[in-house]
Amino acid sequence: MAMERKDPERGHPERRSRKARRTRDTLAKAAFELVLARGLRKVTVEEIAEAADVDRRTFSRYFPSKEAAVLDSLRGDGDRINEALRARPASEPPLLAYRRAVLAWLADPEAEPWHRRPRIFDLLVVAEEEPALYAAFHHIRVDAQEDSVAIVAARLGVDPRQDIRPAVTVAAGAGALLAAQAAWVRGGRPEALPELVAEAFDALTGDLLGARTPLPAPSAHRSVGAPGTTEREEQTEQEAAS
Repeated sequence: MAMERKDPERGHPERRSRKARRTRDTLAKAAFELVLARGLRKVTVEEIAEAADVDRRTFSRYFPSKEAAVLDSLRGDGDRINEALRARPASEPPLLAYRRAVLAWLADPEAEPWHRRPRIFDLLVVAEEEPALYAAFHHIRVDAQEDSVAIVAARLGVDPRQDIRPAVTVAAGAGALLAAQAAWVRGGRPEALPELVAEAFDALTGDLLGARTPLPAPSAHRSVGAPGTTEREEQTEQEAAS
């Protein structure tokens, strides 16, 4: 009778977990380097697997696509921001807490924020140019934002399915971060991300039609106080005209 072959890792879940993590990291690193060197369209899943010294089936156990593998190093950043958001004082208004969580992530060298991590700037430049990669990045952001909504809802003591405020808060904060990221990539200054994030949140929380952007004059066909003009519109027009 044939003897049963023993699995040397059976009974050692931590060892298996470490091995799986190493395999995933190796695949992600191979995808990252190949795509930055040659472009997304010129790299195949088979080439990524070969560079990581595994087969195609192994690749598919860890990633649904080459785009997911390339962006794997960014997936943990949303978790880091959410950890910082959970740690913010309960007394802080939700949007301020979100802003400070993002800035805490950017200031933490151990968290390796984007502007301090080698070649993340280059990766996001490629993502701006490759629709498939940009779409995959969008899904990563959405996953992180769902967790953020749950955190904000808990801070407010509300059910996010019934109260829209957590979703609005996170959408606004994540939109400011996205705008800063786009300006960062297109501006060509890898070190400028924290400055741009602060500027984006300033624009969000301040008056977007403030002193630096004058309000338009009242239209010629409607005078101040004309029928159909609300009290708020009338006040705004009076301020613009003064």
